[in-house]
Amino acid sequence: MGNLVLQNHSMSRLIQFENVSIEIDIKRKWIAPIKNLSFEIHKGTCTALIGESGSGKTLTSLSILNLLPQNFHSKGNIYFWDEGQKISLTKLSGKEINTIRGKKIAMIFQEPSMALNPLLTCGFQICEVIIHHLRLSKKEAQKKTLTLLEEVELPNPKALYKKYPHELSGGQKQRVMIAMAIACKPTLLIADEPTTALDVMTQKNIMNLLMKLKEQYEMSILLVTHDIGLAADYANEIMVMYKGEIVENGKAKEILKNPMHPYTKALLNCRPQINKKGKKLPILSDFIEYSDSAKIIHKEDIWNQSPTTTNTAPLLSIKNLSVQFPTKRNFWGKATTFHHAINNISFDIFKNEIIGIVGESGCGKTTLGRTILQFIQPSSGQIVLNGQPLSSSSFNRAHHTGLQIVFQDPYASLNPRITVGMAIEEPIKINHLAPNKKAAKEKAVALLESVGLNEKMYNQYPHEFSGGQRQRISIARALAVEPSFMVFDESIAALDLSIQSQILNLITDLRKNYGLTALFISHDIISTCYISDRILVLKNGCLVESGTANEVFSHPTSNYTRSLIEAIPGKSLTT
Repeated sequence: MGNLVLQNHSMSRLIQFENVSIEIDIKRKWIAPIKNLSFEIHKGTCTALIGESGSGKTLTSLSILNLLPQNFHSKGNIYFWDEGQKISLTKLSGKEINTIRGKKIAMIFQEPSMALNPLLTCGFQICEVIIHHLRLSKKEAQKKTLTLLEEVELPNPKALYKKYPHELSGGQKQRVMIAMAIACKPTLLIADEPTTALDVMTQKNIMNLLMKLKEQYEMSILLVTHDIGLAADYANEIMVMYKGEIVENGKAKEILKNPMHPYTKALLNCRPQINKKGKKLPILSDFIEYSDSAKIIHKEDIWNQSPTTTNTAPLLSIKNLSVQFPTKRNFWGKATTFHHAINNISFDIFKNEIIGIVGESGCGKTTLGRTILQFIQPSSGQIVLNGQPLSSSSFNRAHHTGLQIVFQDPYASLNPRITVGMAIEEPIKINHLAPNKKAAKEKAVALLESVGLNEKMYNQYPHEFSGGQRQRISIARALAVEPSFMVFDESIAALDLSIQSQILNLITDLRKNYGLTALFISHDIISTCYISDRILVLKNGCLVESGTANEVFSHPTSNYTRSLIEAIPGKSLTT
């Protein structure tokens, strides 16, 4: 690396991009999704790289470590200051970059379940990094691993050392990834969406941990995120990325207080606002045209008033519902101890009403939704739909079509081998809701159009759509059987702000046009308050608070609800 070490020009610089472009080979033609990036990351800072999904954030961060996919290559220079030496990362060989990757510059990937090897214990995977880079003995590496697990505040490190990734929660897996990343005390830690799909309390704990480790190890952090609130709370500097270009760059407080670029202004305006409840949420296209000039256009004043609910007989009643899962069994297989996932919960849902369920991961939100849908049988209590109790004996196809769910991951819930049109048609045909194939297709096309898509998309496959479009397709498929009640289970998790707003606007329109009644499960309290009439707060399977959305958000009565609200990132931007 001697010939690649350049003279040091600035002791505060850590990373410098100099006219960096990233190109992809498509049918022997090079196309540049990333264009002429020039910016710096300074020592001891947390720099946030923000923008929509597909703006180029992850590609930019991967280019630092030469981890671009095979059909991509970069142009320009990326410099790294290491102990007073300026190193050109783009000119290093594979062997040379491996002396930096994981040791001097480490990365926390967005999905720890995909990044961790399911066949190896968590402790072994951390040990592997330590032995490879620090050349310690196995015994020394194991000792250091236990210390690292303590530093990332994981309970019972000795027991966790022997566990496999599937035995841990999402937050615990992310902490294991952090322990692996800081094992060699890197000078730069790249955190690519480190808190996506985590509840607000876990998100706050992970981010506070990263900031604590940043100070302890005197390292810099590149925080890649689509959450402006997260950047507002933790970043010293912000870079705003739009269509592969950095359109705004500077001190976080200055950019958030006085954004200069139309795209930054649009992102800030796309956050759900509590004082705009019942109105249509703005999306990016309301503020800017999708052109190179990013020209501002006037937002249309098309606010829709929230439908009113009538206090008649409830559509759905939950009475003293409890769900228990066995955790230990005796020699004969009889359960001896139980986990109380849902503990004696009662509430009603009226027609054309949306009830929000919030709480930390593991509090019982999804279990409650799936029990209502009869995916899980309750241990006790009763679920009454339209005055008729649901049970394993009375639950028939008519009830099944009346209750529908939209899952968190639309790609996993859609069959990749059939077109989206066929996926929507399938429940129509099975339930005989159309007299013939032509009528079934016409209904499927009408459903696509009702969720903001078009007939041309009928013959396309799920992989050809964005995450937001796939979620719309999942909603169209759920609507195909004309349900009386729907469950949205974390249906906007991991979507960027503008796409979240589009899905929330769609739910609002469906409620107005179809008289939709729904249970909205989410860890995003701001969005839940926006879309819901009433909110239920769950903790450890118990209902700790309920009330109207504005009451729960503005005047919480329980300490737990207050802690959830205080943990909302960038809350000051929305109030």
